[in-house]
Amino acid sequence: MDNSAPGRDGRNIVVIGSSTGGPRTLETIFSQFPLVDAAIVIVQHMPHYINNSLCAHLAKTCLMEVKIGEDGEPVEHGTIYVAPSDVHLKLLGNRTIRLFDDEKIQYVRPSIDVAMTSLERHRGDRLVGVVLSGMGSDGAEGIRHIKSIGGTTLAQALRTCAIHAMPRAAFETGRVDQMLPPEGIREKIIRIAGIL
Repeated sequence: MDNSAPGRDGRNIVVIGSSTGGPRTLETIFSQFPLVDAAIVIVQHMPHYINNSLCAHLAKTCLMEVKIGEDGEPVEHGTIYVAPSDVHLKLLGNRTIRLFDDEKIQYVRPSIDVAMTSLERHRGDRLVGVVLSGMGSDGAEGIRHIKSIGGTTLAQALRTCAIHAMPRAAFETGRVDQMLPPEGIREKIIRIAGIL
């Protein structure tokens, strides 16, 4: 992946998927997290009443704006968007959030795979996919897709996971660039995106 600065209209987009054990890992990743030159989308398998709590926790630990993603909302650098519960999230043209109520995929909605596979190769864009702790294999196809369009792919080191099924499934695609502990994932995202 070309880690030079994105073009004038280029975007840095990071999509992070997590499930069981994810909220605690996310808090570690975003602890003392600076304002980075990227839009970060988090797809966490969780009931709706946890969404606001997750946003509040993350907002306390980092300098990024943290909010629930809204349909039709343009994504901006310096902001973390948490996917709402019980709807799928796509990024249209890597620029705009689209929410839609479709069938569950692998028994989950929102689906990490749906969000990640919506990313497109655009000149100047830098894309990063991250799979964290969780049950099942959601995110594996997303990692395969992001790697196929020139993105950087990361997964949580298995020894640091509460449940390692999702990172293992991602790793088994053969398309994960690095398996890292939460602190390593944080540093990698900062290095790729750069600080605003």
